[in-house]
Amino acid sequence: MALFLGVDGGKSSTKTMIGDQSGRVLGTGVGGPCNHVAEAQGRERLARAVTESVALACGQAGIDPSRVQFEAACFGMSGGPADKQAILAEILRTKNLIVTHDMLIALSGATGGDPGVAVNAGTGSFGFGRNAAGETARAGGWGFVFGDEGSGFDIARQALRAALRYEEGWGPHTALVAALLETSGARDANELLHYFYTPDWPRPRVAALAKLVDRVALAGDPVARDILLNAAQQLATLATSVGRRLFRVGEPMLVCHIGGVFQSGVLLERYRQLVELEDGARCQPPRYSPALGALLEAYRAAGIHPELSGVPE
Repeated sequence: MALFLGVDGGKSSTKTMIGDQSGRVLGTGVGGPCNHVAEAQGRERLARAVTESVALACGQAGIDPSRVQFEAACFGMSGGPADKQAILAEILRTKNLIVTHDMLIALSGATGGDPGVAVNAGTGSFGFGRNAAGETARAGGWGFVFGDEGSGFDIARQALRAALRYEEGWGPHTALVAALLETSGARDANELLHYFYTPDWPRPRVAALAKLVDRVALAGDPVARDILLNAAQQLATLATSVGRRLFRVGEPMLVCHIGGVFQSGVLLERYRQLVELEDGARCQPPRYSPALGALLEAYRAAGIHPELSGVPE
């Protein structure tokens, strides 16, 4: 029986899926984080996370992990593939090893392997797409200093800026001030600004404040609402920038939205309206996870496109 492997290697966990040639998902497994190979013990951490998650997936599938050989295996890695290919080749037996970036497997999972565009907006943001000819394009993903427009971190950053402007007398009143101070325990917006520069407030914690901005917007605050609408504009621009480089005008184009930022109804509705102004564009949520996207890429590398079954929720 030919077996295929898909792995989503992320900053917080390593998620694995094993499927057979018919497209049936046989087993899944989750291991620890596996990015930042260049750090101390980074190589060991990568090997341990992959070995652990593959072993768990094999156990669920009733396969001996010490004897398994995969027809094809695809790894989508946070931080890029460049320094991971050799390590993975040592710890895994497969006829065809594909090591790529996390944007590709996120897209493949979101569209079910079909051509399209995916915009991912969580702590950071980026857009990525692939057309029927296999050509790809990206936009954004430059990190929190130079980019991440429309991301959770950017929304929280804009909220703090609005609070600072109000406290200094050159911005409009906004309920964001009281909401941010209550949540953080800071005495004023300036003190909160300094909190955000400390290790106690890493970027994911700051980005989580995007949910607070959404609550304040839903309560009727125009400043918070404008922040979300502007974020939607930025994210829609990523989508259309990618799409225009890959698809002809009027050609059907699937555009999927991924990430926690899109849980905001205010933001999502504006984003959908803006994206679908493009002739042929159609918005929808992701069909599958990035881990399943990696499995689909393993099938693609083997030249097969099976109907999936047994997909976990």
